[in-house]
Amino acid sequence: MRMILAVAAVLYSASAFAQADKPPMVGDKPLVQVKPKGTKAGTKEAAAKPAAAPKGKPQSIAARLQACLDLDDGTKDRLNCYDAVIPPAPKPKPAKAKGYADCRFFKEEDERLACFNGFAESILKLPKT
Repeated sequence: MRMILAVAAVLYSASAFAQADKPPMVGDKPLVQVKPKGTKAGTKEAAAKPAAAPKGKPQSIAARLQACLDLDDGTKDRLNCYDAVIPPAPKPKPAKAKGYADCRFFKEEDERLACFNGFAESILKLPKT
């Protein structure tokens, strides 16, 4: 019985010593969390993306395409916004677009922009909630 009590006391005290108030250290420097590259607010990619959705509710593709309509028409910024929503995948001879997802197949930027504009403007305006 004494032996079990002694083992329990040693294990309990070891777990108490393992809990420290200081953060974990590597040498004499504390550990740091590394952020992924390209997430700075001042980069062009961040400026080209549409406004972020509220934390708990992701925006639909239609809402993100409509957010791109707020940018000036016929500009590279608007095309970059569309490309952030639906990444381009050019094909040599794309068929006529039947939906906004087919716009990504156009190789020429002007054709792709006109295609996205046509579909984004025809989407019914979503209510703001």
